Amino acid sequence: MEFSEHIKTANVEDVVLRQPLHPPSRGTLCITGHHLLFSDREEGGSRQVLLLLRNIDAIEKRISGSSGTITIKCKDLRVLQLDIPGMEQCLNIAHSIETLSCLDSVSWMYPFFHRPSDRSLLDQWGLSSPEKHYSQMKELHDRWRLSTVNRDYSVCPSYPPAVIVPKNTDDDMLKKVAKFRQGGRFPVLCYYHRKNGMVIMRSSQPLTGANRKRCREDEHLLQAVIDGSDKGYIIDTRSSQQAQQARVIGGGFESKSSYIHWKRLHRQMERGKALQESLIKLVDACGDSSHNMDRWLSKLENSKWLSHVQTALSTAGLLAECVERDGHSVLVHGSEGTDCTLLISTLAQLIMDPCCRTMEGFLALLEREWIQAGHPFQQRCAHSAYSHARLQQESPVFLLLLDCVWQLWHQFPLALGFSEALLLRLATEAYASKYGTFLCNNHQERCALAVMENTHCLFQALLTPREKDYYSNPLYEPTELAIWPSVHPQSLQLWKGFFMRWTQQARHLEEAQEEIRNMVIEWGKLALS
Repeated sequence: MEFSEHIKTANVEDVVLRQPLHPPSRGTLCITGHHLLFSDREEGGSRQVLLLLRNIDAIEKRISGSSGTITIKCKDLRVLQLDIPGMEQCLNIAHSIETLSCLDSVSWMYPFFHRPSDRSLLDQWGLSSPEKHYSQMKELHDRWRLSTVNRDYSVCPSYPPAVIVPKNTDDDMLKKVAKFRQGGRFPVLCYYHRKNGMVIMRSSQPLTGANRKRCREDEHLLQAVIDGSDKGYIIDTRSSQQAQQARVIGGGFESKSSYIHWKRLHRQMERGKALQESLIKLVDACGDSSHNMDRWLSKLENSKWLSHVQTALSTAGLLAECVERDGHSVLVHGSEGTDCTLLISTLAQLIMDPCCRTMEGFLALLEREWIQAGHPFQQRCAHSAYSHARLQQESPVFLLLLDCVWQLWHQFPLALGFSEALLLRLATEAYASKYGTFLCNNHQERCALAVMENTHCLFQALLTPREKDYYSNPLYEPTELAIWPSVHPQSLQLWKGFFMRWTQQARHLEEAQEEIRNMVIEWGKLALS
């Protein structure tokens, strides 16, 4: 395929751009295979706007006489308007945007064409690997081992080639357990708590079905996890009723009679379509221009977004409490184990582990728990809140994670080594990026398409000295203590920095934060001198 096939009109003069926080400007609009470029041509103007076509969630076109208007709604919640002279030119540009912003083939996406002058494709891709993580955790080596049972992805398509499992479970046993778990996602270690030796495991649901099938190997694996301990906890991110209903279609849960040393706790968390619709309602509320406070509050409440934030933080708090305070190991799963499971395991590690709160530690945590663990980014982030396409597998689980991390940052402004700006950058990059980090749905797909050989890594780019300096938190004071978030409704705030980022109010807030940051840096320099 040639991009030129979809570009009937490559550039148009005398276009008027209207965008948030800027006065209208007149200039030239160009369209390429991956970008829209607007260049301000007015006297004294030198501003350029470069928009990645993948960032476009929906477009609306309106023809009036011999000209037309295209409204572009972006995945990062920006709304732009282009007034284009000439009806044919307007229709051609709209057609090109609609086609090029929705290309299905991953290898035609911009990360495969992005070649920054200061980076090489030979640079290390990613921050770590299961092998490196295991080698660094010497405490694990007595009771845990690194298994390469999934080296050809035949055991579990969504797992990486190597995973950490109990030492006394061999690979043949793991293959049998994988057949008993949805999608082959057998229980693997994702966190070791150095303070007391307890662990967090994650998996998908067991396939017990209506006949209450058992798997002795699965029972043995979980018993090996708590060997020497009186019990462990299973946190199921579905309600008890949902777990019961899952048995009818072949899913299920761990029964008390078969897993006698494990106590099951159900915490219902919304996922999939319900979460996507919640985001759509929230964005609609944030765009309400009626200035009616009662209406705004009603819309905010009806979106239930903050309720999802509250549930995620409280469930992660429960997980951390089981490990940190009660001293017990925990297995986390829902149905597939690729969404809410990753969400609460990540948050719990942030709560408990100070190493995850540095900028490097946080990015390594995301790589381990989301990229390597098989969160299907391409499916979940295909569309944001504006798309007119029928919902398929879209769900803003990663955005919900970032919102929850922002709540932690807001409640503990000294405890995290990175700033809100990093969370905003990640929220944007997950939906549309020039880097390959969030491409595809799992490690197997990335290998098949040679993503790591042909694209650049976002996390590596964020840790270059200039970027790291920009995204670091100047107020950061490391603490070994756990940070326990408050989940009372009055403690949770709307993340205005993201959901209202294109409003004047958010811009003032951003400027104030930047001023504070600069002052803190200057004070630090004075203190050192």
